[in-house]
Amino acid sequence: MANYSIWVLEYAYVPNYHVSGIIYGYHNQGYRKLPYCYVLIKGKHHAAMVDVGYNHKEFGGYLGDKFGVINWHSPSEVLKECSLRPEDIDTVFVTHAHFDHFGNVDDFPKAKFYIQEREIAKWVWAMSLPERTQWMMVAIDPGDVLRGVELAKNKRLVTVNGDLVNVLPGIDLHPAYDSHTFGSMWVEVRNDGKSTSQDTWVLAGDLIYVYENLSGSGDLVGVEKIYNPERERKISVPSKVAVKIRLAVVQKFTAWYHPKGTLKKPTIALMQEPDSDTYVSNSGLNPSCALRQIDFLPSHFLFLSLFPSFPA
Repeated sequence: MANYSIWVLEYAYVPNYHVSGIIYGYHNQGYRKLPYCYVLIKGKHHAAMVDVGYNHKEFGGYLGDKFGVINWHSPSEVLKECSLRPEDIDTVFVTHAHFDHFGNVDDFPKAKFYIQEREIAKWVWAMSLPERTQWMMVAIDPGDVLRGVELAKNKRLVTVNGDLVNVLPGIDLHPAYDSHTFGSMWVEVRNDGKSTSQDTWVLAGDLIYVYENLSGSGDLVGVEKIYNPERERKISVPSKVAVKIRLAVVQKFTAWYHPKGTLKKPTIALMQEPDSDTYVSNSGLNPSCALRQIDFLPSHFLFLSLFPSFPA
């Protein structure tokens, strides 16, 4: 029995993002749609989010325009599709402080936020560096960092130092230091509530974009596989891995394809209902996306892909 329902919510997207920005070494390999998403976790008397997106105004709007983001929707619009309001969210796990993940905290007035201590401290440090090093701040809105400090002042920000088990029942936080950012964090949901779970989900933030990051060919960069664990630090892979919040792992999911244009409304994929083995998608799903079953790794994990251009 599942304790939580897990929703991937697309609130905006970049229509043509270069593949080399998604997969290492894939230069001159064309473009893909890049959804901008966050995750809603509902259950156990909680409504939690993984990241909060950004607000398309002031410097956040400038950054969104600079990165070519379109079709932006507010959290009020997006969460309404899930019969919730931003005021209903009690917990937010911030995977990292880039503007499109940490840029909308003001819209969640009752939430307590969790972020790795190293993440927010290092961005304060980066802001203090000489002008010649400010390229590091390319995806940071300094106002977001200051709003994080204000949350701390008001006792609404918890800075996490490493792993944190059962931050909510069956939900754990794990750091990935000096990876995508100084203190990126990924969220593990043990959806059966067991310490040795048979129903583990990982929400990876920007640590992994697409399943090719783990299993794709490395021909373009002269290796057999794009990810070579023999050359990297050993990691433990849970039973199901949601690589990126833009991908979601599911079981017993059929192959779908929607060939028509993009809906002018938020995109939502409902992955699993509490106390159910049924996996469905609601009517808000962006019809330009291809949902298909993928055999992945020896356990044949099944992935719900929110990228439209994967070959069938």
